[in-house]
Order: sequence, then structure tokens, then C-alpha cells
Amino acid sequence: MSSRLRIAILGSTGSIGRQALDVASRFPELIEVVALAAGRNAAALGQQASHFNVKHVAIAEPALEAGLASALPDAEVTSGAGAVVELATLPEVDLVLNALVGAAGLRASVATLKTRKRLALANKESLVVGGELVMALATYPNAIIPVDSEHSAIFQCLLGEPAESVSRIWLTASGGPFRGRDRASLASVTVAEALAHPRWTMGPKITIDSSTLMNKGLEAIEARHLFGVGYDTIKIVVHPQSCIHSMVEFADGSVKAHLGATDMRIPIQYALSHPDRWGAPVPPVDFATLGTLDFEEPDYDAFPALTLALEAGRIAGTMPTAMNAANEVAVAAFLSGETGFMDIPRTVEAVMGAHDLQALESIEQVEAVDEWARAKARETL
Repeated sequence: MSSRLRIAILGSTGSIGRQALDVASRFPELIEVVALAAGRNAAALGQQASHFNVKHVAIAEPALEAGLASALPDAEVTSGAGAVVELATLPEVDLVLNALVGAAGLRASVATLKTRKRLALANKESLVVGGELVMALATYPNAIIPVDSEHSAIFQCLLGEPAESVSRIWLTASGGPFRGRDRASLASVTVAEALAHPRWTMGPKITIDSSTLMNKGLEAIEARHLFGVGYDTIKIVVHPQSCIHSMVEFADGSVKAHLGATDMRIPIQYALSHPDRWGAPVPPVDFATLGTLDFEEPDYDAFPALTLALEAGRIAGTMPTAMNAANEVAVAAFLSGETGFMDIPRTVEAVMGAHDLQALESIEQVEAVDEWARAKARETL
């Protein structure tokens, strides 16, 4: 095996992918970037591959393959959704960072685990729509290291602790840009307002999910699968400072909290370095000047998307797939100015209500339900 960790980054031109490459550039003696994949941003992908001398490159949009191949004569360039997934199975890759957006990431997560590589998981939808399928493959040590800041925090709080001693998982939420607003006032919010997150710099889809609080519902489903706990064990709490990334409470009343700067490079780096810790990518938090840490209940009335996601998780089966697909369509419509902010939960609720629930059995079934739910969401909008 190479003395350096050999990584593939799927979704390298997105927010997580770019920050992962920033981490890789800080530790060239420890990390070798072997493969990169992106959706449609061929220019950025080409620049990344050239800078890191990457030998395996895939772009989801086939029409962009020829131009990318001519720009990268020393790399093997492929295209299509299948080509992106194939990068996860390369024998020269030790770790796959799955930073793809949406349900498209499920096949990549499954392919990674089938080849028994470490999966650094930033694609929460893999677990939302296919959690049982993914976790059934995670049978070897450190198969999945979560990249979401909250799940990375929980993962680190659980290190060395027996699973049966966990009494509650506290999943923290910033509250998003509309914390404190009532439901009626949210009908008129703009895309620009929804994208103005007070604490985190993220891609547009996850930022809108954070503004509706859908993201916290998706994270609860993700936590249920990653840590094998029931929804009654997962408690969501709004923490506007976003300094505590999540907490775990144990049977004896002890609580472990993971605190740190609001910078995604910290959990990304830990997913790569685990079980080691490398030098910090950001300045440390000055707790003497931090001031106060506040906590409050989420407003479930103003943010119905959170309730809908939790309901889908509890129903299980194919309901989370339908919920997630409807949300992806509705968020895209909002971002493009086709619909209003509160039409997002309205659409999700309508699709969930129309869905014919099935037990979760296969990726093909997930993809069929996903396709149906997207069509139903567009019809609803």
C-alpha cells in the first residue's frame, strides 16, 4: 500500500469537494488525490485535476467528456453517472469521499462499501433513501466516517463508549437564516434571503435545506442509521452560535459535547485522518471571548419540513425516498424562482400523502420510487 492515503473525491467542484482539496493541499505528504468526479463544471474539474496531477477523472455530463479529455491528456477521462460510480471501485483508491449532491450518491456509497474501502460520507441522502441497504454493507471497522459536522461530532463523542450506554443524542441546529420568524412571514422570503446562512458556507441545495430545517430532519434519519438508535433517542435543539456541533448523553447523566469553529474543513480532515489528528486547518475558538451558548426548541409550526422529514423517517420503507425526491425537486424550483419558499414543504407533504409505501429492498426500487416522486412533485408544483 502507498505510504500516502489515496483518495477519490466524488463531487469535487462542490463546496465539500473544494474544501477537501484544500485539506489535501495542506498535507501533500499524507494525501494523494487519485480520482476526481463532478457533475457539469468541466472547467473547475479540469483545473483541479491538472493542479493535483489526477490520473482518473469522470464527469457526469457525457457531452463534456471530449473537451475535458483534450484538456487533460495525461488522465483517463470518462463520463456518465456510471463512470462517476466506477471511480469508487478503483483498486488504487483507499478512501472515497462521497460529496455528491442528492439521491444520486447512493450507488457510489454502495459501490465503495462493496469494495471494502473507507467511505467518508458527505452525501447524507445515501442514508436517507437507502440507509438499510448502505448499513448492511458497513460490516468492517471504520467502514463509514461521517463528514457532516453534526455526525462527525457524534462519531467522535462515541469513540470508546459502549453503544448500550447512550441515552440520548443531541443534534444541534443553527436555526438557519429565518430563526424566530413565524410561518406566515416565511411565504414571501426570497432566494437571496434563504441563501444567506448566518454561520456556515455551503452549497445552494443544502443551504436551502438548512433554511427550511429540512436538513435537520435528513440528519436525524442519517443519525438513526449511522448510530443504530431510535428516533426517540434523537433530540434536535437549536443552537444559534453553532459552536457545539452535537452532543451525546449517557446513561449516567454525563454529556459529551464536540465544540469547534464553524468550518467544514475540520470534519472533512478528520474523516481523512481518523484515527489520527493532523494540524488544525483553521484558527482555534477563543472561548474567553465567545460569550454565551444558547439553546432552544425548533419551531415545528413555522418549519413544517422538519416534521415531514421526521415523519418519513419513522414510517421508513420507501417513504424517506419519496420525501427526499420531492424536496430536491421543490428546492430546485425555488432556487430557479419558479415557486415560493413555503411551496417546498407543501410539495413534500403532497408527495408523501400520495406515495404507496413499500418495504425497502433494492437500489432499483429506490430509483423507481425516486423517479415517481420527482414526477409527482413537478405535477404538484
